[in-house]
Amino acid sequence: MMKKSIFLAVVFIILVSITSYAQQDLWGGSKNVSPELKDDNTVIFRLLAPNAQEVKITGNWMPAAVAMTKGEKGIWSYTTGVLPSDLYSYAFIVDGMKCSDPGNVYLIRDVATVTNVFIVGGGIGDLFKVNKVAHGTVTRRWYDSPSNKMSRRITIYTPPGYETSKQKYPVLYLLHGMGGDEEAWIALGRTSQILDNLIAQGKAKPMIVAMCNGNVIQEAAPGESSLGFYTPTFQLPNTMDGKMEETFPDVIKFIESNYRVVTEKSGRAIAGLSMGGYHSLHISRYYPNTFDYIGLFSAAIKPDNKVTSKVYKDIDGTLNTQMKNGYKLYWIGIGKSDFLYKDVTEYRAKLDKMGMKYTYRESEGGHTWTNWRVYLSEFAPLLFK
Repeated sequence: MMKKSIFLAVVFIILVSITSYAQQDLWGGSKNVSPELKDDNTVIFRLLAPNAQEVKITGNWMPAAVAMTKGEKGIWSYTTGVLPSDLYSYAFIVDGMKCSDPGNVYLIRDVATVTNVFIVGGGIGDLFKVNKVAHGTVTRRWYDSPSNKMSRRITIYTPPGYETSKQKYPVLYLLHGMGGDEEAWIALGRTSQILDNLIAQGKAKPMIVAMCNGNVIQEAAPGESSLGFYTPTFQLPNTMDGKMEETFPDVIKFIESNYRVVTEKSGRAIAGLSMGGYHSLHISRYYPNTFDYIGLFSAAIKPDNKVTSKVYKDIDGTLNTQMKNGYKLYWIGIGKSDFLYKDVTEYRAKLDKMGMKYTYRESEGGHTWTNWRVYLSEFAPLLFK
């Protein structure tokens, strides 16, 4: 009996200890604030690592990782310069090992990499925040794709008021890049926040945004399909071989059969980044009387020489048909240091020679979400006017 009482007492002490630590974390007992956003748009990062020999920080605003400074009680810190308003990602490197910030619960996955994020407001970053405005609804749905012989997952944004309205809405089909999936635009691209805020400001028409998975070999994003928790990979089979373009009508059919939408091309837009820009280019010309609005964000242009799909036959002829059928906006955006800049420049020369009109946006920077979020925020207000 005595042994049982001692055992129960020890268990009680352990439970109380665990609970007290949990309560401390739950109620903000930790004083190690990271990141700390200052009023002057500098940011302080802190990491408790008393036994570490070297700690660095790497972020999408810096060209290379920089050393943090070790202070009292083993807390390493780093203070940025003044950061322009934007959404930023970062990670720590402790003795050569990359890790997340334990003081920041906000993380986003990009392919197989997970990084912490924070937003600096006072400018474009305010579009990426959840503000006190009317909000749309984001759903993940499964649709039948007979062309791919499987059920597939799609992310759909419906604008504020959709559920109580009887009106028909235009649709933007928004496509991700290589390695992405149906989660990419909603997570990394901040699509729902951008649309909520633009609609609230009267800068964009209320619209539905359909974000499908451009990897037609997949049912859904990693961890969201019957394959379970496998490791995401960057390049998958059937990504740029014509299969996505051929089977895209399955997506349109699902949206137009299940949502109140405008079913004429005046109510359809398609846009995408990188591989998604490639898909947008070729889908829109392969079905040349389907979309009135086309957006190419840092788009890949040319199919591989080994690809034999019928989708890529007579590219110039189908572009010419698309031009003759008419459209309201053909929008091209690219960063000056983007590795696809030369291909986009050559594609523009082709369009110029054909007399095919387009709107061109050249920005600083390269092949990054920093650019693609901005492109969406500039493209969306031009739609469905």
